[in-house]
Amino acid sequence: MSQTSGQVAFGSATGKAIVAAAVLGSGMTLLDGTVVNVALRTIGEDLDASLAELQWINNGYLLTMSALILLGGSLGDRYGRRRVFVIGSIGFAAASLLCGVAPNATFMIGARILQGIGAALLTPGSLAMIQGAFEPGSRARAIGAWSGLGSIAAAVGPFVGGALVDYASWRWIFLINLPLAAMTVVIAQRSVPETRDPAAPDRFDVSGAVLAAVALGGVTYALIEWGGALAPVAGVLGVVTAVGFLVVERRGRQPMMPLVMFADRTFSAANAMTFLVYAALGAVLFFLVLQLQTVGGFTALEAGTATLPIVLCMVFLASRGGALGQRIGPRIPMTVGPIVMGLSSLLLLRAGRDVNYWLDVLPGLTLFGLGLALMVAPLTATVLAAAPDQHAGIASGVNNAVARAGSLLAVAALPVMVGLGGDDYADPAVFDGAFRSATMICAGLLVLGGVVSWFTIPGSFEEAADPDSSAL
Repeated sequence: MSQTSGQVAFGSATGKAIVAAAVLGSGMTLLDGTVVNVALRTIGEDLDASLAELQWINNGYLLTMSALILLGGSLGDRYGRRRVFVIGSIGFAAASLLCGVAPNATFMIGARILQGIGAALLTPGSLAMIQGAFEPGSRARAIGAWSGLGSIAAAVGPFVGGALVDYASWRWIFLINLPLAAMTVVIAQRSVPETRDPAAPDRFDVSGAVLAAVALGGVTYALIEWGGALAPVAGVLGVVTAVGFLVVERRGRQPMMPLVMFADRTFSAANAMTFLVYAALGAVLFFLVLQLQTVGGFTALEAGTATLPIVLCMVFLASRGGALGQRIGPRIPMTVGPIVMGLSSLLLLRAGRDVNYWLDVLPGLTLFGLGLALMVAPLTATVLAAAPDQHAGIASGVNNAVARAGSLLAVAALPVMVGLGGDDYADPAVFDGAFRSATMICAGLLVLGGVVSWFTIPGSFEEAADPDSSAL
């Protein structure tokens, strides 16, 4: 390699290769996140899956990714970000192959769980490679390029997923990851310098990671399989292991989630708001895509591209939301954004049997995307400002994990709450009523997130960063 870690310039050949590898790697996970929702109904029909099994196909991936993403970041810091990134990419591709050839729903769920493990290793490494390899003056431009190009992957996901489902096979939404992963690994091995954190601990919080996975898995199982014989046992196990996780994190020498960060009121409040908002976001997208196909008669491609306004708002306006937050402080964007999202989600109640996309879906999703773009950058900046400098990476990872856990638990709980089960996702009359109830619940969660922000988030980032003004 022509350049060493911490000295790579943005415009150099090595710099371009690093950004390319990071974008390809994170792009696979972004693409996978957008295309699977589009294909769920077709997967269910082909594999004769129940609604609970569709929930597991969605949630199995989120479960292991949210539980292990902090451990994945720690492994990269200790053993090499490129090495762990490459291992994660290979693992993600292997699990994608298993998803693509799945003969039944049970096999698919297991493959999705493995895919989440690969993503947990791959995702934190994509940004960490940039942070560790580029010279300080080039990092902002490199991160901007990584973010912008990654947004393109999210934007094309609905098109790619819908087109593959309608014109080829849903299996290709997973198999397409194989050539992407091969390109990622080749570029990373040839051109990306290895970086490590010399101060990284030599011990890892494996017990914390296992307890987090069991806790999330137990609670998720209890919610999805509500009424089943094992649901109470799984629920108790989930709660007990959650308590065990908190004990281990409090007493451990090298916890993956230092609980001392939550002594800061701003950090705790921002993560509580994150949980509420991303729970609603994950559930809205899960229900809406199924509603458009089951009740509205949309094809997979039409249902996938229907959500494009949210992605476009994020691509073109999220940076402006961050600039506005810098000028007026985080409280107002983090209050107004979720409330706008909540009110605009009520407009989606018009998406019924005779839905007209331009009148009944586009306005609501556009306003929803505007609220999300207004909120996201100030939220991230607040989380980082509230954490000590030495915990900045962990703070970002915790917030990421909280967001994914919120989506995971909402998609697990809401179908039960609105009375869905079995193959109800294929019955237009039943699903339509459930969609309306779920959407109103999501609107309430979003408005509640805005209220939490108004009463708990400081008016400026300086206040957020002041431990004396925000300590509990």
